Amino acid sequence: MSRLKYLGKRLLLSIPVVWLGTSMTWFVIFMGPIDPAARLLSEGQTRNTDAYTAAQERLGLNQPPLEHYADYLIDLYTFDLGQTFLLYQGSSVNALILDFLPRTLWLGFWSVLIAVLIGVPLGFFAGLRSNTVSDYFASFGGIVWRAMPNFWLAIMLLALLGSAQAIFGIGWEELLVPIDAISGSPDMSRIGTVDGFLAATKKVLPAALVLGSASMGNEMRIGRTAVLEVRNEDFVDMAKAKGVSDRALVWKHIFRNALVPLVPIITSEAFLLIGGSVLVETVFGIHGIGWLFFQAAIQGDLPLVGTLMYIFILMIVGINLLQDLLYTVIDPRVGLEGA
Repeated sequence: MSRLKYLGKRLLLSIPVVWLGTSMTWFVIFMGPIDPAARLLSEGQTRNTDAYTAAQERLGLNQPPLEHYADYLIDLYTFDLGQTFLLYQGSSVNALILDFLPRTLWLGFWSVLIAVLIGVPLGFFAGLRSNTVSDYFASFGGIVWRAMPNFWLAIMLLALLGSAQAIFGIGWEELLVPIDAISGSPDMSRIGTVDGFLAATKKVLPAALVLGSASMGNEMRIGRTAVLEVRNEDFVDMAKAKGVSDRALVWKHIFRNALVPLVPIITSEAFLLIGGSVLVETVFGIHGIGWLFFQAAIQGDLPLVGTLMYIFILMIVGINLLQDLLYTVIDPRVGLEGA
């Protein structure tokens, strides 16, 4: 099987995953114990039969369940997402997603990048120097960092950055690239310029550090274990016997093979980042998809919740396909006949 056929097969297998996820979302929201029509009405209006009937018609709940289910899926799959009912009432959901999604993607990108650039090198460093002071220090630091809850770390980081002026003599807002405040949404409209890029990056860095904190510890621990396992493989001993230099041995043999078990760890952490963005975006005031999902949930805009769940499902499936693609790059055996 060629790599292209392998990736095509994985893409086809993702279709039933998307269907099952959206079907379960529809059932929970529209057939579950919470009445979406009642959530759209105030407490006094729920007793008004005409208002309740109008809300049901607006949501399409006056249709037979199977017909409503089919219309719901068709609208989702064709990205005809309609308008919001409570949150940003009357606004196009498509426009909202295009406005809020880039902030979440920007935050997620830096969260994954920070976790990978810190956690993976530390894990490889500890694995190459196993049972030394450096190994113990790096491993202990990773465990401590992993043990800190995101919400606590976010509060502590906000408190530290808020008092940076008094402690360090310069505030976080004025450091290198000036920004208006520690928390809040990055300005994505100027990201094409150097100043805009730096300002948007600086704006999300504290939140990205919090969001990627758990991933750092996991990647460091798994990276260390992977390096130790590869170092004990027969092909490494064979390479040493053939006179391969230490530098080539590390970069061409140990590191590349140690990356294979790290791929699902990194991508699975990316799944957690999607859920964690709801908390982190709320704490740091970043108006991304996570923040929008939280606001829709607490205000009872259940149709918007269902639509955003569809976006989350697509993001998770996309990350899963990216994982499969990375597998074929790191390990050429993946996708070949008999793999």
